[in-house]
Amino acid sequence: MVAYATRERQYLWAVDVPADATIADTIEAARQLADEPDVPWETAPVGIFGEARERSDRPAEGDRVELYRPLPGDPRDRRRERVQKQRKAGGK
Repeated sequence: MVAYATRERQYLWAVDVPADATIADTIEAARQLADEPDVPWETAPVGIFGEARERSDRPAEGDRVELYRPLPGDPRDRRRERVQKQRKAGGK
């Protein structure tokens, strides 16, 4: 299974690959099934079940290979900004 999500939609492609296939092979199999040119097939960071991986790694049977999109900003930085604004406004 290969997964990619945007704010508007989640994409899931079920693919069959040989046991010795790499993450890159699995993504390429999904790319062949999908008619989605806007998915960053070659440039997106990848992982398995939320854990970052290299494209040369081999997924196990049943693993969900994920293509990640960049975050608009570091969530920690956004939280710090919110806290600073609250403190300036007199809140906790």
